[in-house]
Amino acid sequence: MANRLSRESSPYLLQHAEDPVDWRPWGEDAFAEARRANKPIFLSIGYSTCHWCHLMARESFSDEEIGRLLNESFVSVKVDREERPDLDGYYLSVCQAITGSGGWPLTILLTPEQKPFYAATYLPKHSRFGMTGLLEFLPKIQSLWKSNPDMFRSDAEKILSFLAEKPAREIELRLPDQGTLRLAFQQLTRSFDKEFAGFGPAPKFLNPGHLAFLLRYWRRCNQRDALDMVEKTLQAMRCRGIFDQIGFGFHRYAADAGWNTPHFEKMLCDQALMASVYTETFTATGEPFYQRTAREILSYALREMSSPEGAFYSAQDADTGGKEGEFYLWTETELRDLLGEGDARLVLQALSIEPQGNFPEGAGERKAGRNLPRLRRPLPELAREMNVEEEHLRNVIESAREKMFTARARRVNPARDDKILADWNGLMVAALAKAAFAFDQPHYAQAGRRAADFVIARMTGDGALLYHRWRAGDKAIPGFLDDYAFFGHGLIELYESTFQVKYLKKALELTRFMIKEFWDESGGGFYFSGAESEESIPRGKRVADGALPSGNSIALFNLLRLGQITGDRGFEDYARKTLSAFASEVSSYPAGHTQFLCGVDFALGPTYQVVIAGDSSAAQTRSMIQALRGQFIPNKVTVFVPAEDKAPEITGLIEYLRALAESARQPTAFICKDYSCQPPATDAEQMIRALAPPGEGLDI
Repeated sequence: MANRLSRESSPYLLQHAEDPVDWRPWGEDAFAEARRANKPIFLSIGYSTCHWCHLMARESFSDEEIGRLLNESFVSVKVDREERPDLDGYYLSVCQAITGSGGWPLTILLTPEQKPFYAATYLPKHSRFGMTGLLEFLPKIQSLWKSNPDMFRSDAEKILSFLAEKPAREIELRLPDQGTLRLAFQQLTRSFDKEFAGFGPAPKFLNPGHLAFLLRYWRRCNQRDALDMVEKTLQAMRCRGIFDQIGFGFHRYAADAGWNTPHFEKMLCDQALMASVYTETFTATGEPFYQRTAREILSYALREMSSPEGAFYSAQDADTGGKEGEFYLWTETELRDLLGEGDARLVLQALSIEPQGNFPEGAGERKAGRNLPRLRRPLPELAREMNVEEEHLRNVIESAREKMFTARARRVNPARDDKILADWNGLMVAALAKAAFAFDQPHYAQAGRRAADFVIARMTGDGALLYHRWRAGDKAIPGFLDDYAFFGHGLIELYESTFQVKYLKKALELTRFMIKEFWDESGGGFYFSGAESEESIPRGKRVADGALPSGNSIALFNLLRLGQITGDRGFEDYARKTLSAFASEVSSYPAGHTQFLCGVDFALGPTYQVVIAGDSSAAQTRSMIQALRGQFIPNKVTVFVPAEDKAPEITGLIEYLRALAESARQPTAFICKDYSCQPPATDAEQMIRALAPPGEGLDI
């Protein structure tokens, strides 16, 4: 029989709706039952495309005996971490405080008063390898709770005391300085893997924030080593198993140092952030490899993750048929039968499908059988090594890829988590907008507009209220900081790509609401949850950047850009206070805050305001806009004033543009550097000369 999760919208919760465990969704009904029955709460947090979550579900949560033990002695609660990142972030910090690590599935035991006293991640059904199994663990907790519940309550109080936020302090108006950027570069250099690229040992995550920061550091300091780390990492990841060579898109992370053996889930946020980094690297270097890869990532997202209405789904599963990665694996025999002996021989020279290292749990039986195709190295290098024309090799590889893609599509496809998240859609809107502008591909801008318009139309409420999740006609969960910051970021990028003023207006509206609802008046910076969030969960402030940037990092960047675009110094005041609020934490380990440092780089300058005023159809106007497409100038904002309009909408939004528009007798670029206006430029070459070329900057 279905349990209480059957009435939920989350695909993850629905996966557990027929478990013998009497799961309840997070909410007062569950807490009231725990208090009434004086039972501890068994809280399980995961997500729909998590391999280890599936494994624990198959082993334990679908087991009648485990279900009986949980139902007798606990009130069991399931949470989708993607729907409730506030709960996930808080209880992950609990797990890290208790155990020193964390991950998913996340298992937390709470008193009936919702106070945590135990934490773990994956727990097997039976004890093994030093891990206590649920069959032994649950009766032990039941016995101890009956005999001495005060012991657990005392433990919970100690944990909460340890986690208590530091007392509020006065904001010190000081900023991270250029030495902070230099220290981050040194730390990343030390952790750089010279053999396989990327940072640190296995497992290896994508860490796009590291790469975005290093691009900016290269431009600021003309530090070639910074760019080398970016290029080597992007090339290694594109050619190895963490990238889907057949259908494109990045898997979540690699279990090995060489990027060969992925955990196979694909997340929308990863596609968005990596597409943005490849796009930026193309504008920095002009190398077609990076443009091709960005377009491959976006083609995957548009094909597999786009809803009929234009918004983007959140993830694709790691497993098919209960086996991780089964959809993606091949044998040499399969390739020879599919491609024919001639092409197969060439393709097998270019691809590596030999097993390397250990495959993830559940794939062990395929170590000598079906394996993961990956390029041995970038195609130009392969062509030289194999003494084959690059164009011929590329044609053969592409033909083989198309045949493999068609054959693979006949397999059982990975399940898709079809909920729509405002924050991750914001990141994808930003990626599409960047690519549309850099590659001069309007269809990406159109896709970005459709996604943005969906969120604005379907996921907003009264005023500037933004909802976190939409699925099957249901919008729910008031937005978190990440929703306002990430979606605002996407809207700013979309304005600078399309110059449609409605997106800039919405970005301003959301940012002002974000300040009102999330700003910490006493300590500076933004809380993760809004003013009306659940009292039992600390609002918290997050600034560390991992595979996903923190909301404070993106909010900082938005504030700086909006201040430059609008001339409203109030935004920059909040940015300065945000920089100051986290100065100590960021400076203590800057390599853990690389997305935040992208904002620091912007704040330190030089920054550029570029206002182009001219008739939209004039060749001179188009030439100036076109010239900006191939430039990597991350500390720049661009505003367009269409001279054919007697009262351009943008001048009603930004007061200082009126005088510029009136003074332009021909298409003109007005450029200000660090609040100092440069002579107006009336052609593209003159405009580009006024902007700092790559490599210019202070040697810090």
